[in-house]
Amino acid sequence: MTLRVLFVTSEIDDLVRVGGLAAVSAALPRALLPWADVRVVLPGYRDVMAQLKDIEIVGECPALAELPACSLGRTTTSDGLPIYVLISPTLYERDGNPYCDANGHDWSDNDVRFARLASAAARLAMGKADPGWRADLVHANDWPSALTPAYLAWHGARTPTILTIHNLAYQGLFGRDTLRRIGAPASAFTIEGVEFYGQVSFLKAGLIYASHLTTVSATYAREITTPAFGCGLEGVLRKRSAAKQLTGIINGIDDTWDSQTCRELPMPFGAGDWKSRRANSAHVRRQFGLSQSGGPLFALVARLVHQKGIDLVLAAAETIVASGGQIVVMGRGEPQFETALRTAHARRPEAIGVAIHFDDGDARRIFAGSDFTLMPSRFEPCGLSQMYAQRFGSLPLGHRTGGLAETIKDGTTGFLFSEPSPESFMGAVCRAFGTFASKQRLNRMRSQAMAQTFAWSTPAAAYRALYGRVAAAMPLLLSAAA
Repeated sequence: MTLRVLFVTSEIDDLVRVGGLAAVSAALPRALLPWADVRVVLPGYRDVMAQLKDIEIVGECPALAELPACSLGRTTTSDGLPIYVLISPTLYERDGNPYCDANGHDWSDNDVRFARLASAAARLAMGKADPGWRADLVHANDWPSALTPAYLAWHGARTPTILTIHNLAYQGLFGRDTLRRIGAPASAFTIEGVEFYGQVSFLKAGLIYASHLTTVSATYAREITTPAFGCGLEGVLRKRSAAKQLTGIINGIDDTWDSQTCRELPMPFGAGDWKSRRANSAHVRRQFGLSQSGGPLFALVARLVHQKGIDLVLAAAETIVASGGQIVVMGRGEPQFETALRTAHARRPEAIGVAIHFDDGDARRIFAGSDFTLMPSRFEPCGLSQMYAQRFGSLPLGHRTGGLAETIKDGTTGFLFSEPSPESFMGAVCRAFGTFASKQRLNRMRSQAMAQTFAWSTPAAAYRALYGRVAAAMPLLLSAAA
């Protein structure tokens, strides 16, 4: 029997992107399609509805407490991925991004907006939303869909569920009154349920009610069971880990990250074709208004938040520039970091370029043109930029944590440093300068980095095996659904 999998997410690269979850939501279901009937469900944000054509309304979800009634639409991408969209204009068709308004403030009704997603996903999984389909397994992702396993449990459904933690720091915390607003049972507000220091935690609900937990690297799976990385949830996670119900599976990247075929590059190139690669470097310098230089070009492509170690880059900037290096930065984030980076650019416009936005094409050109990619993250569950960078010959400098520790080979495809401190980070920067001074070593490392594949086939195989194990734990359900 082909396993029917419902993949619940709040973003997907095809239609709406805020972070790395969107890339995973686009790639993993596609990688699993040859083996499973995987269908994606997400909210019908304004941008989503504007892009989708031929949406068929397949069902309705009734109101629940303060969750308004909504419609469920279904469509299929040009390459065959089935997508359900939750149609509720009052909840989702707004300016801003999926989580925040145009000024970067969280929507005040995010509890209702994402509880509506989770409740509708649970109904869909049980066969109560699309009469022609039900799920054998549900795969929820991060706090916006983490209530899906809880709603299934509250409805008495036995559908097996997996929750993937992409970033434990974002937990979906709301006041106690949220329990009433989302139609959850009062009995769920306990330490063994959704209660977290007097608040309702959507993420904790998923940690408690999901059949199995995954996160996006084996290292991060170990880290989050400790107080240093557990964000107050390490006790729950240690319990699930001890029961062998927590698995780390590193993400992949799609095959468009190929420097020889990428259409976004001014000059495609392969390993060894360093002259063509230098043309990309010259393009990036012109784009950012930097002087043409024979020194190394460092890149930072990231959300501009404390987690990513932006303060460490700012502290090192003068030393990098004084040593003959240049820096280009692209991203959006916390206002204090955006302001500090603009100030750094104004002080040294010939050496520090800053773009406060994100664009996929620009990101690809930056990775193809930079010599090194800065990733001094305090924690990094998986990270994708270090993989993108290596594929395009930019050697990453990463803190030895999470997925960075698993995907950067120190001294071979990049550089790892031990602590998220200025001293430890500068040690890696100095190693990068030393490598840049030896073209033979630099080009050898570039070639080794570009030889890495990070293909989705490997994590997809791990998820396929996990789906089978988790689904097999519910044999009566699967025979009933056949």
